[in-house]
Amino acid sequence: MARIDFGGVKEEVVTRKEFTLAKARRVLKDETIAVIGYGVQGPAQGLNLRDNGFNVIVGQAKAFKADWDRAVKDGWKPGKTLFDIDEAAERGTIVKMLVSDAAQRAIWPRIKKRLKAGDALYFSHGFSIVYKEQTKVIPPDFVDVIMVAPKGSGTSVRRNFLSGAGINSSYAVGQDYTGRAKERCLALGIGVGSGYLFRTTFEQEVYSDLTGERGVLMGALAGVMEAQYEVLRMNGHSPSEAFNETVEELTQSLIRLVDENGMDWMYANCSATAQRGALDWKPKFKKAVLPLFKELYRSVKSGKETRRVLNVCGKKDYKQRLAKELGALGGSEMWRAGQAVRSLRPKEKAKAITKTTKGVAGRKTGS
Repeated sequence: MARIDFGGVKEEVVTRKEFTLAKARRVLKDETIAVIGYGVQGPAQGLNLRDNGFNVIVGQAKAFKADWDRAVKDGWKPGKTLFDIDEAAERGTIVKMLVSDAAQRAIWPRIKKRLKAGDALYFSHGFSIVYKEQTKVIPPDFVDVIMVAPKGSGTSVRRNFLSGAGINSSYAVGQDYTGRAKERCLALGIGVGSGYLFRTTFEQEVYSDLTGERGVLMGALAGVMEAQYEVLRMNGHSPSEAFNETVEELTQSLIRLVDENGMDWMYANCSATAQRGALDWKPKFKKAVLPLFKELYRSVKSGKETRRVLNVCGKKDYKQRLAKELGALGGSEMWRAGQAVRSLRPKEKAKAITKTTKGVAGRKTGS
């Protein structure tokens, strides 16, 4: 393991140089990896493992026709590498629970019955294990319980794999029955295309993940964008101007500088007026939202957030309700303006920017 200094705190991380793909293949050469669920993470992790030469099968309920058809389209063969959930779990020596958190609670009794001594039960989120009082997902003592949690959506996991960049992942061992749990876990992390792996626990992963999703990564980001857009529109700015100043400049310019070399680098590459304003207003925004983040973390840790997820997402009409909510979001003036702005982006210029960004990332990795 490499010991890296993260802002003055040293952590151990596992890189591809230390735990090579060849080593991962040796560790898992006799395993059958059953990917349960072909919705969000399932396609990316399954395809990445298959492309990397591992023995992978998929378990997907035929009732969810869109996911089953997608699996077939992606080259999984019914009766050979594509099965219903029960049969895939029976065939697998590593069972990857990649259905939604609410669905994991629903299918767990069927999965549990098919686990054999020495199997590995794999998760990409700590949800079901940490909140076992709510989910009833309690693994038997004769299996390994492991986790690899990619820090990105399934789409990003696949895209980054195809580009060669990989995506950072956390890993954890919750139960080591075979004495090989950690080795299996790291091999799977490398197999799904992780750029590097950092150690965590099931508890720490779910607390940080649920806070991040509701906070900076999704909930807070969308809320702050909407607030700024509305204020600009209230004051007579056009939809195009409001969207460009709120979203387009962030996603197409500034966030790429942050990704390239940090927030201070982004500030340094902006005008003196922008720098001064950002430095003066940053503490005000932090003061305003810090109490909200503290409330959010308490809600996550107490299990309140998971109770809502299981209650709402487990309802039969949830997909219809979700479609309605997402439709309202996408149909708002702000995001309709965004659709128009995206359609006007010069296509060749966009490709050139992406290529340049990848080049910078490559030089950083090699330095």
